[in-house]
Amino acid sequence: MSQQIARASLADVQQPVAEELERVALELRRIIAADFPIAAAVNAHLLRMKGKLFRPTLMLLAHQAAGGAEPRAVTLAAVVELIHLATLVHDDSVDHSALRRGLPTINALFSHQIAVIMGDYLYSRAIIELVRLADLEPLRVFARVTNEMTIGEMRQLEAHDKLSYPEAQYDELIRAKTASLLSGACEVGALEAPLAQREALARFGMRLGMAFQIADDLLDYTAAEAVTGKPSGLDLKEHKVTLPLIAALGAMGPADRSLVAELMAAPEPSDELVAGVIERVRAAGGLDYARRRALELAQQAEGELEALPPSRARDALRDSITYAVDRPS
Repeated sequence: MSQQIARASLADVQQPVAEELERVALELRRIIAADFPIAAAVNAHLLRMKGKLFRPTLMLLAHQAAGGAEPRAVTLAAVVELIHLATLVHDDSVDHSALRRGLPTINALFSHQIAVIMGDYLYSRAIIELVRLADLEPLRVFARVTNEMTIGEMRQLEAHDKLSYPEAQYDELIRAKTASLLSGACEVGALEAPLAQREALARFGMRLGMAFQIADDLLDYTAAEAVTGKPSGLDLKEHKVTLPLIAALGAMGPADRSLVAELMAAPEPSDELVAGVIERVRAAGGLDYARRRALELAQQAEGELEALPPSRARDALRDSITYAVDRPS
């Protein structure tokens, strides 16, 4: 990353497409509307859970930066968020998570069965909307992306040996599970652009997505919970192996590795055990290594923007990199 770039807020990033994002929220409401009472109740809760619209923001900025004039861009941006919401609903059910963005998850508020069905409903509504647009290209991109994301989920489930999970496998996981949708969003935004710009924006989204996920994994080790003032360690409590731990394990001695093994074997690791592993990961250089990887990927993402002509939207895409890797704890 260029050292001159200051921390960017999401509001800064979204400013060039603020009006379109308001219409995206309305499109989401239209697309997922359902007459069936339970579906309507779940949809109402989903709309309250709606996040920061980061992925639709990237799609709309890519569209603007590539000189697009697609009247259906807002609808396509809503489809991006719909696919993201579907994966969150399924992820929460798979992980048995009780909270998402400070609100009860669908599986906690209703049931795991309803969460699975509603995730499928959201995917199907996205497909219906894409078919309605009668354009094969965005359908082709998002079909590939959803398949990659599903494979990413499978990769996470097959991570059996927690103490010898290779970094290359982690890269494949975050590339499929997180980065593929950001890449697809940027690519769909640039479908009307010359091929070189479309491919550059797809690569931009992929590298940004990987940096974003590594930064997110780092927050689990560094961001303080409001109540305790200590890192949440939620990934460790759920026995998830992310880059800080992968990097640290190679530098740990037998005693520290034994502590990690103890945590992974505990059905419900204690806060003390989690805190102990976090401290050993920090001491072994795992956090520093993950930060370096995130910054390397961020620099690569920034380089891809050189394929675009100067514009306010291109500047906002550059700011999105800073936002992704430097979110506050």
